[in-house]
Amino acid sequence: MQDPAKMLVRVQNLSKEYRRGQTLVSALQDVTLDVTAGEFCAFVGPSGCGKSTLLNLIGGLDSPTSGTIAIESRLVTHAGAADWTRLRRELIGIVFQAFHLIPGLTVAENVALPLLLKGEQGAVVTERIDEVLEAVRMTARRSHRPSELSGGEQQRVAIARAIVHRPRLILADEPTGNLDSKQGADIVTLFRTLPQRFGHSVLLVTHSETAAAAADYVWHMRDGRLVNCVRR
Repeated sequence: MQDPAKMLVRVQNLSKEYRRGQTLVSALQDVTLDVTAGEFCAFVGPSGCGKSTLLNLIGGLDSPTSGTIAIESRLVTHAGAADWTRLRRELIGIVFQAFHLIPGLTVAENVALPLLLKGEQGAVVTERIDEVLEAVRMTARRSHRPSELSGGEQQRVAIARAIVHRPRLILADEPTGNLDSKQGADIVTLFRTLPQRFGHSVLLVTHSETAAAAADYVWHMRDGRLVNCVRR
């Protein structure tokens, strides 16, 4: 029995359907899972199996057709846009396959954005930026702009931005998809350190079994369903 005090995410009987013309498409079917604080979980499976849909639902970027989502024991299934914005600013960090850095800003300025959106300023912002840039080994590049960085370096900056506001949950959707194998392995190693260093829970969506091997739990998905879970 999981300790309720340590439960971060609880998904129960979650389903998502889309209408494509006259056809009803089932993207996710009756998914139930729990994520405990500090865990690193990976979701693997072929394209179209529902991995990214599941992550988008947990992050409030899409709405389920049925089922429930709870974060920190709070039911958020039907939370409004303003509530989800607050949740993402306070509890959730998201890393995408595309880096989504702002070209005209420096590394440090890009990383600072979540803190500025929360209204934080001054020494607190500087200290947090220093902390996360050191964690992703990008301190020496703080004054550079995205165009001056490699793909792997840009993804490290995107990760720093996702963790600078000290969220409890990191959602990473194919974060190594635009990187070569060496850069991808480095990014996965970095994700492995986050639960250990900061206590984050990490949910990683990937098509790579190699990337998934770093996780505590690996959920395999097929046709919108969780088919099995392997504990590493």
